[in-house]
Amino acid sequence: MRKGMKLKTTLILSALLQLAFPYSLIAYSQGESVEHEEKKQFTFSWQFHDSDALRPRGGTTKGSSVELSNNPNVSWKKLSNGEYTNFEKDRHAILSMAGNHRVTFDFIETIVHEPTSKPDRPYQSWGTEYVLVIEESPQFISLQHILVMTFVDKDGKTSEPMVMKHWRQDWQYSPSEILVYNLKKGWHRQQLTKDSANSWSQTVYQVDDSPRYASTGEWKHFNEMSVWESKDTLRPLPRREFSVRSDYDVLWGTNRVTVLPSGWVQEEDNLKMVITNPRDIEENQSFKAREAGIARYELISNLDISAAENYWKKTEAFWQDVRVAWADLIKKNDQFWIRDKVSNRPLFSRMFAYAAELEKKDIYDAESSKEFVAETLSSYTVFLQTDQSEK
Repeated sequence: MRKGMKLKTTLILSALLQLAFPYSLIAYSQGESVEHEEKKQFTFSWQFHDSDALRPRGGTTKGSSVELSNNPNVSWKKLSNGEYTNFEKDRHAILSMAGNHRVTFDFIETIVHEPTSKPDRPYQSWGTEYVLVIEESPQFISLQHILVMTFVDKDGKTSEPMVMKHWRQDWQYSPSEILVYNLKKGWHRQQLTKDSANSWSQTVYQVDDSPRYASTGEWKHFNEMSVWESKDTLRPLPRREFSVRSDYDVLWGTNRVTVLPSGWVQEEDNLKMVITNPRDIEENQSFKAREAGIARYELISNLDISAAENYWKKTEAFWQDVRVAWADLIKKNDQFWIRDKVSNRPLFSRMFAYAAELEKKDIYDAESSKEFVAETLSSYTVFLQTDQSEK
């Protein structure tokens, strides 16, 4: 691997280790100094706690300025067409989430359940993101998020763009089953009842296309917005938490997606749950805290996505093979766990290193790539119920 490619891969993996949650990114300021960022506080916070102790954590890198867009995308404009059915409006609402965005992420504990505990530090981050439609059929839409970030150093010099494949969200109309998670069964398929006939499932995947969570809900459309609200779903600790927290086991939460002319917003309401009895996964458990989260995707007009398009052109076939391999694994196995690390390396680092090598090549070797994907997923997945340990 050339020295330049090694440096790029190292930067990418370092950045991913700082992700706020599976679909967030490195925080960096927009034309503001690091000193100003360190003083920034939440407006909605804990008034009688020391402000320094609750200073938001997150990155402080400085990024290029952006220009917010004054024009909604084509899909949003179709939502106001009175001739469309609700199903067609559902599709256009989902497709409206594609585009170029400035993204901000805010998380804060709103309730602490242990009397002697203090709220954890809030989390803030922001960046720029390209969201593209990678698969579309009448009842299925897949949106891939790709980070496109430039940084400004202390001398005012702007870096070359850093591109990273980010999270993915799949939307399925009237699903018969979804993939769910708990500490008793690991990941497993859950059959849905007939009341999901008019609903859409949102399935969220990590940067390496491993599952993150899934739930169902129905879209509601208004003149000013379209809104989708999920049912409760259990999910593993997010990246922004498992690197600094080990005092709780899972999140139990809901999502609300609001699509607007100016972009879209995803809100989360999460309970930080301690599993005292895995056989009784959703009842009689204890809780550390309740957390509010909000991710705002604002459409911008001046994001240069050429580097992201070049990256996707070189690696699209590989990531498609990864998605197919995961889908096949999920279909063939009733339940499985995913190891955090193998030989002290997380799954995403192996996948990203392989994709980085593909950027140097002109021809995609599908056979060898599929072999790599199959062998890698086999080493990171566990199918025996009694074996949940990290190896």
